[in-house]
Order: sequence, then C-alpha cells, then structure tokens
Amino acid sequence: MENDSPDLSEKRNDFIQFIWANRKFIIYFTGASFIISLVVSLLITPLYLSTAIVFPAASSTVSFSEQRNAKTASMDFGEEEQAEQLVQILQSSKIRDRIVKKFSLLEHYEIDSDDVNKNYKLTKAYEGHFTFTRTRFGSIKIDVLDRDPKLAAKMANSIVELIDSVKNEMISQRTIPAFDINKRKKEQLEREINQMNVELDSLSAKGVMSFNSRSGLFEAYVGASGSDRADMKEKIDMNIKFGSKYDGLERLRNEKISKLEEFQIAFEQAESDANTKFNHKFVVESAVVADKKDQPKRLIIVLVASIGAMIFSLFILLVQQRIKELKQLK
Repeated sequence: MENDSPDLSEKRNDFIQFIWANRKFIIYFTGASFIISLVVSLLITPLYLSTAIVFPAASSTVSFSEQRNAKTASMDFGEEEQAEQLVQILQSSKIRDRIVKKFSLLEHYEIDSDDVNKNYKLTKAYEGHFTFTRTRFGSIKIDVLDRDPKLAAKMANSIVELIDSVKNEMISQRTIPAFDINKRKKEQLEREINQMNVELDSLSAKGVMSFNSRSGLFEAYVGASGSDRADMKEKIDMNIKFGSKYDGLERLRNEKISKLEEFQIAFEQAESDANTKFNHKFVVESAVVADKKDQPKRLIIVLVASIGAMIFSLFILLVQQRIKELKQLK
C-alpha cells in the first residue's frame, strides 16, 4: 500500500496537468454545449401541468333480497382492487377516444388526418400528455400536460366526469341483457297465469267448482226437490266431467303464482342493476389552471448538457492521447 501511494499521487498530478494543458479545449467545448443547450431549451414549447385526484368508490348495489347483501356501502372508499380497475378504465380507449373527439386532439397535436400512421402518432402523443397513477394512499392521480394551461385543466376535469358514464356503460353491457331475460320470464309467467284464469273462469261459468266447494254441492242435491234438484244434478254432472281439469288448472295456477312472487325479487334486482347509475368515484381535488410551466426544466437541461459535454471532451482528449502513445510505441 505504501509503495502504491506515490504512484497514485503521481498519476493524479499527471491527470491534473493533462486537464490544465487542455483547459482551453474543455472550456470551449463545454461553453459551446452550454450555449446550444440553452438555445434548445428556450425553443422547447413550455407545457403546463394540471392534476386531478380521485378516490375509487367501493362496489355497491341496491339489494332487494335479505340473502343478497351489498359488498360494501355506497359511501365507502374503494380498496386496492377498485383502484387498479379504475386505472385500467382511465387508460382504456373508451376514455381516450372521447377526449380526442371532444377536444379535437388530432388537430391540436398537429397530426395530419391523412397520415397512414395517424393513430399511432395520436396514441403516442396522448400517452405523453396524459398519465394515470395510483398513489400510495389508494387514490388515482390524473395528470394532463399541455401548452395551453386552460385546456389542460379542462381535459383533466373532463376525464373525471367520464369515469362514471364509461363505467356505467360497461356495467350496463352485462346488466341490461340480464334484465331483459328476467323481464321475458316474468311476462311469460304472467301470460300463463292469465291464460289459466281464463280457462278457470270458463269452467266456473259452466258451474264447475273448486274441490272444497264441490262437497257442499252433493249435500245441496240431497236436500233439493223438483226443478232445483234437476239443476243440482246438472251441476254435479258438469263437476264430475270437468272437476279434475278444474283442480289441475287451479293447482298449476297457484304454483305459477307462488313462482311469480318468488321471481319478483330477482326481477326487481335485475331492473335496479340495469337502470341505476352509480357514482364510482370521490373527487378529492379538481384540476385547476396552472400559473407556472412544468416543462421543460431549462436549468436541468443546461446543467446536464454542460456536464455531459465536459466529460465527453475529457474522453476525446484521453482517446487522442492514448492514440499518440500507441503510435510512439510502434
């Protein structure tokens, strides 16, 4: 270690002398990079950032059954699963396409509508200006960058407004067909019950009675006389002929009525799911118009470019020096 120290010190001194000997080149190269990076940073269009923050709401539903309870109350905040789902919805084309159409982003980003790659360029521009991230608190941060600060705020708030409509539409794609099926089944049961009631009314008009009333008919026949007895005999014959049919229809109708009453809960649930529009987010902070640009960070650009240029100039000088040494060895 003691033998190495003089060598290290000598090499350090040589390197410092090398830098001093080439100081003009390093200064000129770094200075030129400083000026160029400063000019470039001034030419970059400034972008303004608007941010909206929302919390996902917990999944909920209006329940008509004691056996079917809502997973969580509608006033509860969503958990990690709901937050991830909301991020996916925000990143979907359903949101993007509506924002693009509403604010004419194709023209705003100066993309030619006849360009064969317009969709690719539009998607890249959109992804560069819109970001959706989940925070460590479980909320969703919606960031929008644009050269127009007012437009950036409008677009961020429009995305917040679209959350409910887009998610409700996605839910309706499942709940409406389910409601239609339940509605058709309910109407079918009602038609069958009405048809049976018509047949029972027709049999009742002929004198056919229910099973419980039929026993009294025989007792009345025994006590009747004359023309009343003949009428009773006619009714008894009619009940003997159609009584079993009446009993079967009545029993089946009652079963259908019980089934319809039980089915009514499922129908009301399906109707509620199909027609109720829930709010799926809590707005923590709406986007406001930024009064200060977010990009570019000119100081950082200039510093990084200048430091990089200085290091690169040293690298060039060291390479040149090494090449000279190799030529001298030949």
